[in-house]
Amino acid sequence: MEPASANATHLVILLCLSVVMLVFHILLQGFLATKELGSDWNAGPRDEAKEPKGVMAGRAARASKNFQETYPAFIGLLLGLAFIGDASGWGILGGWLWLLARIAYIPLYLAGIPYIRSLVWLGSLLGLLVMMIALIL
Repeated sequence: MEPASANATHLVILLCLSVVMLVFHILLQGFLATKELGSDWNAGPRDEAKEPKGVMAGRAARASKNFQETYPAFIGLLLGLAFIGDASGWGILGGWLWLLARIAYIPLYLAGIPYIRSLVWLGSLLGLLVMMIALIL
């Protein structure tokens, strides 16, 4: 069996779970903004530049934006692993590290916990680095 096909299931699971994470960010942000601004705002065209002012809605929006900053790199590296293969398994390990760190990041950000949140964010970057190294080696 080729390295790419042997790890394909893991890569597809990571991909699907990352999409679930993206949708969760969007729903969380939307729920907290709607809670503050009302369902008329949510259902309307949002022509006014009305933004939620609450702490939780703001944190959810920033956490979502932060996720979206590294998500393209994750997808690109995941595609690279799918094309080239990951005979060592390190790429998949890096992908799981990125995903689990991104999951842990949400409650840490919403709770406003400094330093630990930053360490978790660095852990997600480490996951991307491991994925990149797996592609190069």
